[in-house]
Amino acid sequence: MADCFLGIDIGTQGARVVLLDEHGNVLGSSEEDFALTGDSREEQSPVVWWDSCLRSLQTVLKAAGAVTVKAVSVTSTSGTVIPLDGNHEPLHNAIMYSDKRSAEVAKWCKQAAVDAGITGYLGFNASSGLSKMVWFVQQYPEKANQIALWIHAADFVIGKLSGRYNVTDYTNALKSGYDVKNENWPAYIYEQLPLKKEWLQMVVPSGTPIGTITPELAGLLGLNNDVVVVAGMTDGCASQVASGAVNPGDWNTTIGTTLVVKGVTREEIIDPEDRLYCHRHPEGYWMPGGASNTGADWVSQEFSGMLDAVNAEAATLIPTGLMAYPLRQDGERFPFIAPQARGFEPEGLTPAERFAANMEGVAYIERYAFELIEKLSGEKVNAVYTAGGGSNSDVWLTIRSNVLNKPVYKMKHVTGAVGAAILAASKTRFSSLGEATVALTQIEKEIHPDRELTQRYQKDYLRFVTMLAEKGYINDK
Repeated sequence: MADCFLGIDIGTQGARVVLLDEHGNVLGSSEEDFALTGDSREEQSPVVWWDSCLRSLQTVLKAAGAVTVKAVSVTSTSGTVIPLDGNHEPLHNAIMYSDKRSAEVAKWCKQAAVDAGITGYLGFNASSGLSKMVWFVQQYPEKANQIALWIHAADFVIGKLSGRYNVTDYTNALKSGYDVKNENWPAYIYEQLPLKKEWLQMVVPSGTPIGTITPELAGLLGLNNDVVVVAGMTDGCASQVASGAVNPGDWNTTIGTTLVVKGVTREEIIDPEDRLYCHRHPEGYWMPGGASNTGADWVSQEFSGMLDAVNAEAATLIPTGLMAYPLRQDGERFPFIAPQARGFEPEGLTPAERFAANMEGVAYIERYAFELIEKLSGEKVNAVYTAGGGSNSDVWLTIRSNVLNKPVYKMKHVTGAVGAAILAASKTRFSSLGEATVALTQIEKEIHPDRELTQRYQKDYLRFVTMLAEKGYINDK
C-alpha cells in the first residue's frame, strides 16, 4: 500500500487537513471554521484550534479508509505565540500575529537587536513573536511567573500530535528572534529583554522528524503508532513549497489581496531598506520574501459580476500600451518603499481596457521585484511558480510570462496544508525537500513567453518604470 502524508494548516479563520499520497494525489481534505469573536484578530484559543483539527483529522481518515499514513506536519501563521505552563497547558490565549498591541514594545526589541550587532532579521514589529512575548510579560506579570515555555501556533498542534512542545523550526523561530544564520538564540533576548533563556525552544530545520504520534491519538484516529511527526513551517513558506518553488533560482508569486514574492537563493539577501527578509531553507539555502500592497483586491471590488466578460475581452487587447498601477491604498512597501505612492490609470477607459491595463501594471511591479532580487542577490531568477486568485486568469498568466520573459508554472494543489504534507514526506519518504516537491507537486498549467509579445512588453515596462521615477516613487539610478 502506498505511503500517505497528512498536512495540517491552522489558519486565522479555520483548520484544514489534507491527505496526500506518495504521487501527489489528494486523497481527502476537510476544513472547519473557527467560531470567531470580535477580538479574534488579537487572541484565539489554541484548544479551539485543536478541537477543530481533531475533527477534521477524523473526517479525512474515516473517508479515506485503509491507508498507510507515514508522517504528518503542521503549518500555521507566522508570529503567533503561546505561553505554556509546566504541564504544557496554555497560560493564556494565543497572541495572534495580527495583534497590534505590542507595537511600542517592538521598537525596544529592534533597538536591542541593533545594539547587539545582529545583522540578520531586524524587522521586529507588532506582528513579531518576540515583541508579543515581551509585551505579555509586561502586561501579565503574575502569569509570567508561571511560564515554562513559549511556543508558536504550529508547535501547539505538533505538541498535541507528538507530546513534544519544546521543538520549533527555523521559519517559526525567525520572528521570535532566533538567529537562523548562526543557529542560536542571541543573548540579548534574555539579557536585555525581560525573557528567560529556558523559555526558548530547541530549533531545527523544517521537516526534521521530532517524534511519533502519541499512542492515545493513534488509537483514536485508527493509525499505527509509528506515524512520524515532523517539524513544521510558517504558512507562507508552506504555500511556497506547495507551489513547487524550493530550489535555488525558483520563485513563487502569490497574487491574492496583495502580491507576495518568495523564492530560494544560495546566499542570504541583506536588504538595507528592509523590503525583503530571509527565512532559512531546510537544506541550508535561503528563502527571501517580500509583500507588495498591490495585488488583486481591485479585481473583486471593481469587476464583480463582469469578470468573465472583461477577462475574455482583455485577451484581445494585450499588450495595451496603457500605464496603470492598481494600488488601492496609500503607500507601497515592496519592491520599493514609498509612503507617498498612489495608484494611477488613464481616464476614459472601457472596463476591459481598465482590467487589462491593471493586470499589466501588477506584472510590471512583479518584474521590478525580480530585478531588485537579482540585483541584491547576484543570483538569477530562473522560473516563477504562481498561486492565488490572480493565477486563475490565463490572460494574466500570459501577460506575466511575457513581461517577466520567464516561464510561469501553476501547480494543481497550492495550499498551506499540501505544503505541510510535502514537508512531512521530505525526510520520511524522500531524501530532501526538493525531491519530495518534485514527486508530490503536479503542474496544472505551464506558460512560456512569446518572443514578439516579450519585445513589446519590454518597451512598455521601461515606460512604466520611468513613470514611477517621475512620480518620485523610485530612485531609478
